[in-house]
Amino acid sequence: MYYTFVIFVMMKLVNLFFGIAILAALSLSSSSCKKKNQFGDGNLSFSNDTLVFDTVFTTIGSTTKYFKIYNNQNKALKISEVQLMGGTASKFKLNLDGTQGTNFTDVEIPSGDSLFCFVEVKLSVNGQNLPVIVEDSVRFTTNGENQYVKLAAWGQDMYYHYSNIGMGILDTNEGTWANDKPHVIYGQAFVDEGKTLNIIGGTKIYLHKNSILWNYKGTLNIDGDYNNKVTIQGDRLEAYYKDVPGQYYGIYFQEARPSMIDNCIIRNATAGIHIDSRDPAYSQATVTISNTEIKNASSYGLFLYDGPKVYGENLLVHSTGVHSLLVLQGADFTFNQCDFLGYGPGEGSTAAVGISNHYTNSEGTFVAQIPNANFNNCVIYGSGGEHLAIDTIQTGGLILNFHFRNSVILKTDLSNPMFTFCNNSNPNFLDPNGDDFNFYSTSSINNTGNTNPAYTTSRDINGNPRNLGSPDIGAIEGP
Repeated sequence: MYYTFVIFVMMKLVNLFFGIAILAALSLSSSSCKKKNQFGDGNLSFSNDTLVFDTVFTTIGSTTKYFKIYNNQNKALKISEVQLMGGTASKFKLNLDGTQGTNFTDVEIPSGDSLFCFVEVKLSVNGQNLPVIVEDSVRFTTNGENQYVKLAAWGQDMYYHYSNIGMGILDTNEGTWANDKPHVIYGQAFVDEGKTLNIIGGTKIYLHKNSILWNYKGTLNIDGDYNNKVTIQGDRLEAYYKDVPGQYYGIYFQEARPSMIDNCIIRNATAGIHIDSRDPAYSQATVTISNTEIKNASSYGLFLYDGPKVYGENLLVHSTGVHSLLVLQGADFTFNQCDFLGYGPGEGSTAAVGISNHYTNSEGTFVAQIPNANFNNCVIYGSGGEHLAIDTIQTGGLILNFHFRNSVILKTDLSNPMFTFCNNSNPNFLDPNGDDFNFYSTSSINNTGNTNPAYTTSRDINGNPRNLGSPDIGAIEGP
């Protein structure tokens, strides 16, 4: 009886183990089938079929762009290979889902999911003045089928100006810059003491982040013409950066010898033109500025500090973050037929023109005179509140001499005698928020300028002749 029971138990155990083995085999078979069939047999979709970089300067890296890789299937997809076709010699660099490289294998994308592919480009000097196009592509192999995303970059050689004072590297400039290729400034480009730099019409100047064109006790002549202006802007040419202010500092004059800027467009600086003090050996203007547009500065379009002498005509300064014109610790200046406008990021929260004859820092308060502050046939206007702010301290017989003649000024009280034939009527620009400062025929600036030749330019900022019998106020002569 005992032996019979033992045999019975052993047979039960054998049957149990046999059942478990069968279940395990079935489970493994099921798992193997599931693993084998977990990837779909479809293909990928892409956010772009071509990724374009326009324009990239040689030796300077581009911004990072990206495209997305989509799995729109109802099963996961395995990309057996992703390959940058140019390999390690390519001008393009890839980062696929956080990993850099030129070749990737067995990349999985779950159903309904996507991956990012980031791309940068850096071009070598090509020895040509005209732009060239550089191309490559990224191949995706999925389920035996190849799909491609093309990469293309417009590249151009440039004249390169670089200074790093801390490392003893100083880029000094004199003579005439050629205009056959762009000029790119990294750090500082200096016009040193006693030197003269001429920049001719058609020259394109691009400045890197925080860079500056610095005239230190020298002469800087930017001499464009109506049909061939000099352009100055940041070195990021992607569409995203088109209207980003503060991409570089600007043009800085420090105790400069007499200099001039004519027919120039300055955009997206921190301070478009900054003029600091003057060389007392010269009685004429430190800087004469004419037929020039300064726009989209993050702080100031035109900044006069510590007594420079400045003459300006046909200036259009607008879309600034703080002031279109700032005068601090005094200056001597005359502006004819100029627009200083408060349409921009500040949205009228600060005045378009701010003038002060003093400045306070940790060392104390410094007060200076303003022997001439002349605005003739000018527009000082904008959105929001008043756009002329004057803050002066009168001590020790300092000269403070203000004259606003035949100007349109957004200010509540124009009763002071210094406002001669001024009004605060809306100039009715066509589209000030869209940077169109032409005006309707009903505008308060139409045909209302002073005809005195000393206050009136014969041509406007665009080179159009003025009606000298009844000129328009501001930089633009209407139809």
